[in-house]
Amino acid sequence: MLRPAARASERSSVGYARVSMGPTLEVCQAIVSKVGNRSDLASLCRVSKGFHTFAERGLYNTLHMRDIQGTLQLCKSLANNHRIALLVDALTLYAAVTEEESEEYSDFEGEEESCHELPDEYWSSVAGALAQATNLRYLNMHITNNTSANVAWTLDNCTFQLQGFHCDLSWNDHLVSFLNRQRKLSDLYLLDYSDVGDPLAPTSSPSTTVTTQALSTSSLPLDPTAFPHLSILECTFSEAALAMIPQRPVTRLKTCFSRTRLEEKKEEATILLSKVRQSTRYIRSLDIGDSEYTTAFSMELLSLITSSPATSSELRYLGTLFLPISGTQRLQFYGLLMRLPRIRCVEVEISDWTPPPSSPPAFRALASEMRLYTPSVTRIVFVQNFERTIVTVVDGVCKMDRDTNYKALWRET
Repeated sequence: MLRPAARASERSSVGYARVSMGPTLEVCQAIVSKVGNRSDLASLCRVSKGFHTFAERGLYNTLHMRDIQGTLQLCKSLANNHRIALLVDALTLYAAVTEEESEEYSDFEGEEESCHELPDEYWSSVAGALAQATNLRYLNMHITNNTSANVAWTLDNCTFQLQGFHCDLSWNDHLVSFLNRQRKLSDLYLLDYSDVGDPLAPTSSPSTTVTTQALSTSSLPLDPTAFPHLSILECTFSEAALAMIPQRPVTRLKTCFSRTRLEEKKEEATILLSKVRQSTRYIRSLDIGDSEYTTAFSMELLSLITSSPATSSELRYLGTLFLPISGTQRLQFYGLLMRLPRIRCVEVEISDWTPPPSSPPAFRALASEMRLYTPSVTRIVFVQNFERTIVTVVDGVCKMDRDTNYKALWRET
């Protein structure tokens, strides 16, 4: 029989053994899930093996590449360590040269063109990292400051299947080949597009609110069976929508009219909506930008939209339309809106109103007027010289809304 002192010693050693085992994997996972700071995640990687497993996943799951040196170092790590690259689920790349970096990488100080040149190894490093990140699902490639966007070759060796892709790359064979390989893509943004076979050829720049790239050419056709699950499409040129919507389940579309003349624009709208009706799902959001908003064209566009169940019966979001100034025309406008049984949010242009609405009571009055005819509308976005004022209906009362992100409304309504 052990003496009491021995039993106490035994209990003490057992307790110490249990403590020395450290937290369980479930506890490690729970703690890591509450940590949002990347430096703290890096510190947790060194605490224990259990923490290392989950902290490392959190550290590399979502990556943002901004400055040149940081991007080069991170790309090198991914390219040389396939195990880490497999952890990357979402990657956002900002390819731009700041003023400070331009001084560092410029061969000829003061030369304007060199201010936007990335170092020679930049895109090859990005290509190497992307090739290793085979589990990537979300890729955002932002190219700004006039940096060359003709770098779609960086996607040539990629085998990942994306669900979301924000693409500022120039349209060429490399990009088309990559898109043709995508089978899970459901959310796509394209800044550039060009296809000589399109029924519309860009004769003018899109809306001045949208940044455009110089068009490239592609001899490789877009495969009609590519990305069969596409449901959200945002594209600078309506020609891209014409090519990508038919026989795909697109329910949300944001694009711009390419034409400026009224008759040509009517033709473009007719063709565009005919393609929208070829989607395998009824459209829920339409956000179409224009270089000039007029009563005549807005009424024409609204008439085209309400003429078919495919573009009217499930529509929740509609923008941007010119809200007529004349009372009679405004009643006709509301009459057309009444043909949209599920409409929830309308974005209207009022820049040409004289005097323009400028106070909360004026905006609330206009919103209340619209709801007399379309009570299903719960949010109105008023656009005045590119500034937006949102009125939201809360418990039947129109209130000024300063919290809602208008940029996401077409996706979320």
